[in-house]
Amino acid sequence: MKIIAGLGNPGSEYSATRHNVGFLAVEELAKRWDVDSWRNRHEALCVEYRGGSEPVLLVKPQTYMNLSGSAVGELVRWYKLKAEDVIVIYDDLDLPVGKLRLRPQGGSGGHKGIESLLVHLSTENFCRIRVGIGRPPAGWETANYVLGRFSPEETPLVAETIVKAADAAEYILKHGITKAMNLYSR
Repeated sequence: MKIIAGLGNPGSEYSATRHNVGFLAVEELAKRWDVDSWRNRHEALCVEYRGGSEPVLLVKPQTYMNLSGSAVGELVRWYKLKAEDVIVIYDDLDLPVGKLRLRPQGGSGGHKGIESLLVHLSTENFCRIRVGIGRPPAGWETANYVLGRFSPEETPLVAETIVKAADAAEYILKHGITKAMNLYSR
């Protein structure tokens, strides 16, 4: 089994914010795989897909971004998986809107959700799909920016990038992170 965890914040007030691109990508996978019976497990909304070579658990932690690792860590332990079985999709301020970067491991880069995962998985060895949301304009607080919505000009590009993030996750499942990085991290 693999876990694809999209990071974000629960609640309708956060549904289309920059910080929730991970949720949006996991929802895109659920839509294309035609799975929609989300259940609450270990502080996360989860749905299982069994149409590939091995089961995949789609996960949307409900702990809020900064505590995402507690939900994902519990699921990894419950299913007796390794951190290497986890793919995490999340927002990245250091990438321009519309860009993707894939990594097989690494530090948090200051992202609180990833910091939580590093603590609860006790390793940095899990795949990451970073979705660019760009930097806030001058004078903006970072928290207000990440919890804000995309501009009308950014929205079509973000929608396209969410589809690419879902494509990248599927590609990792079939071909591994190294080949996926060569294709999607350009």
